[in-house]
Amino acid sequence: MFKHTLKVGLGLLLLIGVVSVLVVVFQQPGKLKGAVLDPPLPAPDFSLTRDDGTQFRLSAYRGKIVLLYFGYTSCPDVCPATMAELRQARDSLDDGLAGQVQVVLVAVDPDRDTPERIQRYADHFDKSFIGLSGSLDELQKIWDAYGITRAIEESQSASGYLVSHTARVYLVDKSGDLRLSFAFGTPPEDITHDLRLLLETP
Repeated sequence: MFKHTLKVGLGLLLLIGVVSVLVVVFQQPGKLKGAVLDPPLPAPDFSLTRDDGTQFRLSAYRGKIVLLYFGYTSCPDVCPATMAELRQARDSLDDGLAGQVQVVLVAVDPDRDTPERIQRYADHFDKSFIGLSGSLDELQKIWDAYGITRAIEESQSASGYLVSHTARVYLVDKSGDLRLSFAFGTPPEDITHDLRLLLETP
């Protein structure tokens, strides 16, 4: 089962990489700007315990768009930049549409990021954002399912070691399918464009 999940995760990562190249070459005006998965794939479901003791389950958010990002609170640059861009993208939507978008941050550094710590970090960007962590075993299954790679790197910084990790944002659509992904540095307006397009499509 673990090997199968790992193969699926690695296959997903490879597919997203290929699509990322194709979307740059063949993108047309009015089309989705992120890396499109065609056909969409069912997003691997998972559950983790939140900081308040309640259970988060991805499948419970059907009917909303979920922007799923994997990061950590001690990240010096990529994670805070991405979280700020997601806040900007969501805030650019009308209130009615913004309420249909849920940002979820999943830890890649469980040794330091408890559920409480990562939720406080998510709150710093937007009180509606959800921060999740868990045990290494729990998170490893989720990382594998989404093709997330991570590596610990020693550092002389005050924050201690660094975690090199996959830095894409995954978009799970209202039907629970993995529809798009966004590379690090995608302009917030491009993310807003895709959110609006998907939310306004019946």
